Amino acid sequence: MPSFLSQKDYLDRKELSAIQLERLQRIVRHAYEHSPFYTKAFDAMGLKPEDIRALDDIVKLPFTQKTDLRDNYPYGLNAVPRSEIVRLHASSGTTGKPIVVSYTRDDLETWSETAARCFLMGGVTPDDVAVISYGYSLFTGGMGAHQGMERVGATVIPQGGGNSEKLLMLIQDLQITVICCTPSFFVHLMEVAGKVGFDLKGSSLRHGFFGAEPWTDEMRRHIEEGTGIIAHDIFGLSEIMGPGVAGGCDAHAGLHIFEDHYYPEIVDPATGVALPPGEEGELVLTTLDKWAMPLLRYRTHDITRLHYEPCSCGRTLVRMDPIRRRSDDMLIIRGVNLFPSQVEALLLPIKGIVPHYELVVTRTGAMDDLEIRVEVTPELFGDQVSVLEALQKEISSKIKGMIGINARVSLVEPGAIARSDGKTRHVIDKRFNK
Repeated sequence: MPSFLSQKDYLDRKELSAIQLERLQRIVRHAYEHSPFYTKAFDAMGLKPEDIRALDDIVKLPFTQKTDLRDNYPYGLNAVPRSEIVRLHASSGTTGKPIVVSYTRDDLETWSETAARCFLMGGVTPDDVAVISYGYSLFTGGMGAHQGMERVGATVIPQGGGNSEKLLMLIQDLQITVICCTPSFFVHLMEVAGKVGFDLKGSSLRHGFFGAEPWTDEMRRHIEEGTGIIAHDIFGLSEIMGPGVAGGCDAHAGLHIFEDHYYPEIVDPATGVALPPGEEGELVLTTLDKWAMPLLRYRTHDITRLHYEPCSCGRTLVRMDPIRRRSDDMLIIRGVNLFPSQVEALLLPIKGIVPHYELVVTRTGAMDDLEIRVEVTPELFGDQVSVLEALQKEISSKIKGMIGINARVSLVEPGAIARSDGKTRHVIDKRFNK
């Protein structure tokens, strides 16, 4: 089974396009005929399924937004009877009602396939022992990674998030070779290992699959140099399917999208106009064979580029740049755009800094103020005041050079910034608090 799945990564582009068109036409008809939401949207545009004659015709389809899922909570976008739905997940990190996502048995088959292809791409084999440290909950991370690893044939340990010292014990006792979790949780695990004297570099771990939050090349180097494992990207989103929509290969030249199931586009985030390959913009995805809740031209708000030129790994699947920012997590401070990943990339190469930081934004009158709280190593925190002051000035100068505004830099002791078993919150925006 794994070898058959891997073959799908190397399809001739002409053959792949034929598969995409057939599946696109089928899912468009299914959505129009069985989803009241899309029936209404198509009729309002005067659009019929037969108008989709070529892949380029996808631009005729309406966009789907996250607000559409919220407004039709919980089942308003379903396109199958309730009796065919075998699982529900929901998005994490939202306020109010969650976004509920439905799956048929065939949908779960597709999901496990693409997640498995992601792990196979990273070198996982049936001989591996994999621990899943994403949360097992309404969030798709735990179950998605779990079923993908089982599809590969690896031994799977459903440990879930948290309990770092127990996880280190399991790594040692069960000879775990692969871990799946958020990059921030793994950095936290590295810190705990250092405190208890556990040598991750000398352990059985050899691969890590990290996703669910943006992370930088600097974070990758910190992880790989500190532990000796190979750090792999994995990308997904609950609305489309879950982890395994795309994954990184050994070339580390972007993430291959499994575009026989998830059709990608890049659009201008401001206008929605489709952009040519290589242009940076917002990633838009269409599920080509998700039956319970098909999504047409779903606007992800993730900012990236698509690359169709051949990859050195030999795969023909399109590659997208790793997600470093989103169109909707951008901070505007005194008219200047700032993304947390920019600050992370600046901080991590600095000696004495650990990968934990917060951007605290406040407002005095009409003026925005930015404080950057940065954790330092125990050795540096206990050093002379003059050393800390010099580091503060260095960071402040680099921030000013990067974004053009002054920011107050606060160096804090190790452990002062809250840790998370899931997605780390890097931004605390207090400007609009009542």
